[in-house]
Amino acid sequence: MRIVNIILLMTLISLNTGCSFFGIDDEEFFDIPEKQLYDEAMGYIATSEWDLAADKFEQLESRYPFGRFSEQAQLELIYVYFKGSEAPQAIAAADRFIRLHPQHENIDYAYYLRGLTNYEADKSLTSRFLPTDPSQRDPGAARDAFSDFSNLLNRYPSSQYAPDSRKRMLSLKNQLSAYEIHVARYYIKRGAYVAAANRGRYVVENYQQTPSVPDALAVMVLAYTELGLHDQASHAQQILSSNFPDYGKEIDVDKNAERSLLNTATFGLFGEDGEESTKKAPKPKKVEKKKPEPEAKAKAKAKNESEEDRSWFSRITFGVFD
Repeated sequence: MRIVNIILLMTLISLNTGCSFFGIDDEEFFDIPEKQLYDEAMGYIATSEWDLAADKFEQLESRYPFGRFSEQAQLELIYVYFKGSEAPQAIAAADRFIRLHPQHENIDYAYYLRGLTNYEADKSLTSRFLPTDPSQRDPGAARDAFSDFSNLLNRYPSSQYAPDSRKRMLSLKNQLSAYEIHVARYYIKRGAYVAAANRGRYVVENYQQTPSVPDALAVMVLAYTELGLHDQASHAQQILSSNFPDYGKEIDVDKNAERSLLNTATFGLFGEDGEESTKKAPKPKKVEKKKPEPEAKAKAKAKNESEEDRSWFSRITFGVFD
């Protein structure tokens, strides 16, 4: 019996030594109070230490899944992931919170953070400091953000996050419509007029009241004309002329010329500017004849030119090897 007690004592000592040897803190073997974990996480948020805050919230959620701070920790975790530029984790956390707590009083905040994460997802580090055209980037994240903000407005129209969501949706709508025009321009350049017309019609039908609508109508006019669909082209032209009478007649400040409809619709690919076709050729400059120079001056000038034409090797060798 005494041998058994000795063996048990040695086992406990070895386990304790092993934990210390592998760097496992004694704190890991004991439950930290839930309130302490939450306060520590909020403290890290105050100092913008997003990784440490996420770690504390994850510990709180795993140790106290039904605790007093569990739901709030899950909500705060979405924000921490968003601020830490961890978009996939933030979206996953938002989806999980929406699925687990559909009746939560702050569920609109989860929808808003999800949309905000997608809104910022396609903005790279360089695009935040350098001027870039967002309409030429992949619109996947922009479409997801538009859907998220739309869900928020449909479900919770009186939410405190609704006004900002509407503003962001307007920006996204302009961006998405500009992207469609960018693609239509590519199709026009490649001669794919059916695809270009479909893109233009999609903008007119789905992105009304955006700056890209007149461009879309002009694309339809050109595409239908090239396809021989003159009735459709005439109808699109009539809508364009009645709703945007000044389109295609913008004055170019630099050239002071009117752009033709074909030139405007094709973004300068086809058609010439109005001024270029009617502009007179510039008058040739009058060339004055130079008087013949005296012989001495001519020789001196020729000598200076020959000195300038000499190579650096000829100069440093004083012309010995010329």
